[in-house]
Amino acid sequence: MNQVIKETIQVLKYGGIILYPTDTIWGIGCDATNPEAVAKIHKLKQSEDSKSMLVLLENPNLLNSYVEVVPEVAWELIEVSTKPLTIIYPKAKNLAANLIAADGSIGIRVVKHNFCERLIQTFRKPIVSTSANIAGKTSPKSFKDIDAQIVDGVDFVVPQIYEESTTNLPSSIIQLGVRGEIKVIRE
Repeated sequence: MNQVIKETIQVLKYGGIILYPTDTIWGIGCDATNPEAVAKIHKLKQSEDSKSMLVLLENPNLLNSYVEVVPEVAWELIEVSTKPLTIIYPKAKNLAANLIAADGSIGIRVVKHNFCERLIQTFRKPIVSTSANIAGKTSPKSFKDIDAQIVDGVDFVVPQIYEESTTNLPSSIIQLGVRGEIKVIRE
């Protein structure tokens, strides 16, 4: 795994995009602080620049680095969640501007996937995660379902051996307001 992590980080450092398994489904990713890399993902997915993507972190303690104020309820939700949970936080910071939604929010998931955790921890930056499909098409359940255009369009494909702990299901999504208001987007 160490060699794959090293190769993946080299691609991310130089603004490349990767295809990789996460705790949910296969994703397309890049350095979440690099606006040019984020733009490459939009182009590959044929999606609008305003289409939001989420960010993966390996440790909830890093949330304060990317969100101005983490509502108290977020800590509880992360702690009690038994399945992958993406939380949309208000007032994102220190991320590529074209990754942040028009209202200033950002979706962040604290990932529980051995490969992703090690990758993000070693890279020391958050990584973008968006489903590995062309905009408007179905999200792939496994690597074999990924469109060849996506596979050919990324700079690096993480080996399929790390797919083993992928759930093949999208995460739950909850949006939090500044005062801790909760809105369930997807269960």
